[in-house]
Amino acid sequence: MSKKDKAQRPKARRPKGFRDAFAPQVIARRDMLDKISSVYERFGFQPLETSSIEYVDALGKFLPDKDAPDTGIFAFRDDLDDQWLGLRYDLTAQLARVVAEHRLELPTPFRRYQYGPVWRREIKPGKDRFRQFYQCDFDTVGAGSITADAEVCEVLAAAMRALGINDFVIRVNNRKVLNGLLEVLGIDDPAICGDVLRSLDKLDDLGMEGLAAQLGEGRKDKSGSIVAGVGLETPAIDQLLAYLQCRADDRAATCAALMKMTEASEAGREGVEELMQIDELLQVMDLGPEQVRFDPSLVRGLDYYTGPVFEIELPFEVKVKGKTKKFGSVAGGGRYDYLVERFTGQKVPATGASIGVDRLLAALEHLEGDSQELPLGPVIVTIMEKDRLGEYQRMVQELRSASIAAELYHGSSGFKAQMKYADRRRAPVVVIAGGSEFEKGEVTLKNMGLGKKLAEEIDDNKTWRNEQPAQTTVASNQLAASVQAILRGE
Repeated sequence: MSKKDKAQRPKARRPKGFRDAFAPQVIARRDMLDKISSVYERFGFQPLETSSIEYVDALGKFLPDKDAPDTGIFAFRDDLDDQWLGLRYDLTAQLARVVAEHRLELPTPFRRYQYGPVWRREIKPGKDRFRQFYQCDFDTVGAGSITADAEVCEVLAAAMRALGINDFVIRVNNRKVLNGLLEVLGIDDPAICGDVLRSLDKLDDLGMEGLAAQLGEGRKDKSGSIVAGVGLETPAIDQLLAYLQCRADDRAATCAALMKMTEASEAGREGVEELMQIDELLQVMDLGPEQVRFDPSLVRGLDYYTGPVFEIELPFEVKVKGKTKKFGSVAGGGRYDYLVERFTGQKVPATGASIGVDRLLAALEHLEGDSQELPLGPVIVTIMEKDRLGEYQRMVQELRSASIAAELYHGSSGFKAQMKYADRRRAPVVVIAGGSEFEKGEVTLKNMGLGKKLAEEIDDNKTWRNEQPAQTTVASNQLAASVQAILRGE
């Protein structure tokens, strides 16, 4: 081969910010989504699928400039109609378009769940910031009742329990309370309001002292650089810090403290009253303060949410770069009453939440640890006599007809390599038939799981070869029944 041909070969490389998922990860994600979906359906949500690509103006959050769309999404101009198209960055923006486009045919409220990949053009993708990841959403569109918001907590709790996670905390706040607080403090500049809320959202990272500095003149970051502050006066900073300390173990006590701070604002009072209604419904749902906590520090999207907001955290600790910290958030959401209005001009109330599938999978892997077993593969039918391919294929057909996952070895290697292949495929049983077996109308079955167990107990290679543990010979017409017995552990 010439150097020129070699130079033209493409390099096998994965794009930055993307991942490959092999069978164990794909199966684990599928099983997890099946459990979550069964919870959603139990609550009356129906599945929905939408396209991966939308018109960029329909996505809403990112609009094209003169030459190319803004950063944040993957987009391209479609020559067919000279329109900008973009990969979806979440599943909610598409839901708004679907409801607006099909509103005359859909029931009201419209309750849907959906899962699938979304894409964001991260400038600096890293370990926890990928450009493609999975979300699993549920939403109720067309319902302004606070009962729909309380139900979000119940669905999230049920989903965690269905996955065997019982140690979780659902944090709840209300954007109306936050808006009311800013109104009471006389902060009405949209830019400053945004800076204040973004700062409050960093409480866990900054702590009270760091947050106070951030709200004021500024602070030093970890590198020693000065981070510009919001520029608030001391009285306003003190009020904001006092607001964050309104959280109590008792939800009613939290509401009472928040009401004192925001009662001068109509929006603030309305927000606290909604939290009080949610508390009443949570008690009926048997969700105590250990599972659902009212947390004044919870902010979430600045312009997106209009009422109650939610975030579910897993409190167990993990080590990140040598430091111990809480695992943190795996899902979030809230009420968004203006998203569909972009299309229709009419307010359409909506609420829901999104589970971060990849984050939740990582949590399950951490919790289950070494106890998490990889799924078994198919029964492998080996090939000992190449002139009997039809008879080997009949064995595979018989197993599959008995609802047993089975695979015929398609390689060209010898028996030893075939057994190695079966081991890598986590085959529970290997079917072996050579000339002597065919003459006697028999097949040999090797129980791979039992074989591994016995291998740990036998140190003598000669004994192992002579006894052939976990291996049995049965009549050919008993193949499927005998394999089923092994799979049942008999």
